[in-house]
Amino acid sequence: MALFGSVSGKEVDLFAKGLAVEIARQYPPALDNTSERTLSEKRLARVLETVCMRALEFKNEHKLGVYKKARLGNTFRWELEALGFSKKLIETATEGLVVYLTRKS
Repeated sequence: MALFGSVSGKEVDLFAKGLAVEIARQYPPALDNTSERTLSEKRLARVLETVCMRALEFKNEHKLGVYKKARLGNTFRWELEALGFSKKLIETATEGLVVYLTRKS
């Protein structure tokens, strides 16, 4: 098992930030932080699944090792937090991303 993978840490960070921005584009943090849900949970689940599938493709393409998977997950979490998402959404999205990245494909 490779520990590091074939891609640089900066590239992993850039990709993870792009995933977070993709979520923000389709589901702005302002919607997440209001009590009125204007976007259905089903739609949000599709957005998160799409992002996770992109991450899985990136992992397979670049042969991410253990450390790069962890870096991707952490950078993704920090970027969602910086964008202003709720703690609940950050936890859910990050957990889903990590599960997609660590399962056998």
